[in-house]
Amino acid sequence: MIFTLASGNAHKAKEFAGLFPSEVLEVTVAPRKIEVVEDGLTFRENALKKAKAYFDELAVPVMSDDSGLVVSALPNELGIHTARFGGEGLSATERNDHLLKRLADLGEPERDAYFICVLCFYLSPQEFFFFEGRLNGKISTVQLGSEGFGYDPIFLPNKAPEGRSLAEIPDWKEQNSHRALACKAAIKFFQERIGQN
Repeated sequence: MIFTLASGNAHKAKEFAGLFPSEVLEVTVAPRKIEVVEDGLTFRENALKKAKAYFDELAVPVMSDDSGLVVSALPNELGIHTARFGGEGLSATERNDHLLKRLADLGEPERDAYFICVLCFYLSPQEFFFFEGRLNGKISTVQLGSEGFGYDPIFLPNKAPEGRSLAEIPDWKEQNSHRALACKAAIKFFQERIGQN
């Protein structure tokens, strides 16, 4: 099955393509970026809004994702607002610094967090599917590592080598990230679907 990614970002399409076996799913980049107002109240609502907008415009099966970081101590500040946390125009490093400052007075038990990815596969208005992946961990007290992007340097996954941030373990991240887990759930579903046809 071939899906067009609800994004004009070729790098993102390539990343997803690497997570899916081509005999099950193929993800291609959209021919153009379509502006979508992501004003849903949940990751699922935003993923659906993006998928539907691209489907309505392109009339092909679409895959979209909505991802973010949820920090227990700041329940309403990140989540669906992750990309805008701290204000517009900040670099990833500045956002990380801002989050570390907000949590500076908290001990390890209060630094729980998780990354979440919700994928929406939209075949038609009557047929669409969601898959979710979560990666549990904690927010570090300093930035660690130079790989990855976004909040990777301050996120310490629970199941990773102890004390290592996502930005220090790119190979581990590739197999175990929230995005990888959502993709694995989708692969299992579509493998079974193909087997039924």
